[in-house]
Amino acid sequence: MTPPRTGYPYLDEVLRHPGTVLAFAHRGGAAHPDVLGLENTLAAFRVASSLGYDYLETDVHVTRDGVLLAFHDRALDRVSDRGGSLADLTYAEVREALVGGRERVPTLAELLDAFPDARFNIDLKSAGAGPALAAFVDEHRAWDRVLVGSFSRRRLNEFRRLTRGRVPTSAHPLEIAAFRLLPSGRLADVLTRHRVAALQVPYRRGRWVVATPGLVRRAHAAGKHVHVWTIDAPDEMSLLLDRGVDGLMTDRTDILRRVLTERGQWRDVT
Repeated sequence: MTPPRTGYPYLDEVLRHPGTVLAFAHRGGAAHPDVLGLENTLAAFRVASSLGYDYLETDVHVTRDGVLLAFHDRALDRVSDRGGSLADLTYAEVREALVGGRERVPTLAELLDAFPDARFNIDLKSAGAGPALAAFVDEHRAWDRVLVGSFSRRRLNEFRRLTRGRVPTSAHPLEIAAFRLLPSGRLADVLTRHRVAALQVPYRRGRWVVATPGLVRRAHAAGKHVHVWTIDAPDEMSLLLDRGVDGLMTDRTDILRRVLTERGQWRDVT
């Protein structure tokens, strides 16, 4: 199944390599054996990059003094040797924390500078992250280097308004429901006001399968990508690839690379 042409260079890159899909290193490949406990750090992203990943997934929060951080949780406690809510801390205070006992929390600017040829899938995790990211993308002229999503409809729509449609965005949950439940992808596209570039969905929610063959067909009919997260098992990877999804996000970057290589679907960027 050929991916649709979306009009966004970020997504349409895959059309330059027929038969391939987008492979996303989720939080840098958080479950890769070499980077356990180091999710969303420069060390994790370096390992992913060394494997050939140039689509890197991360999350962003903003500090009290307005610095965008590549970090998943609201607080430092789970993965670092410090505690506290990111929104209440200054960047200087966050810099004192070590993830996994050795790696500092990177800023988004550090990630873009460290991997100049990479593109980033970014999840807005906090209320202030949307305006900060919109300003950051404009300042760095990074419109074609990022795709932005959020579980929060308000955050995502605010970001879309601020970037005036220049940055591709994935669907929030209500928009996903429209493509999953309505009989026509084009109708769903109209009802979502043509704002969705990609549907980024889990394979299933409990017993309810989200990434169905019908969802892929409806999304493609409307010119949208379908990316599925977070897939670490080879059998699920193959099943979803057989359904024609356009991208997979994984914590096991080693396994996904092997599966795609065996299927002839690894997008070699060397």
